[in-house]
Amino acid sequence: MTIRDTLECVARAISVRLDDEADRALRLLEQAGLSRSDAIRTSLVEAAARRRTLEAVRAEAAALEADAADRTEMVAVAELMEALRAPR
Repeated sequence: MTIRDTLECVARAISVRLDDEADRALRLLEQAGLSRSDAIRTSLVEAAARRRTLEAVRAEAAALEADAADRTEMVAVAELMEALRAPR
């Protein structure tokens, strides 16, 4: 009897063309000790995480801007801060 296991987590190879800036960045990461593949994988994951964070901040800012009560409170706080500011 033959026992076989199938691995379903197989890496997918891709091909990219790097411009000068990307090539310099890749070389910098490689000099820091990362393999080429690790440098590219890490960079992609980190870039996606930054984009998700930026989109979340934009969505939160839009929600705050759309909240009339919050806008009223922001104006009141700004006016209070201005009133507390020391005269020049």
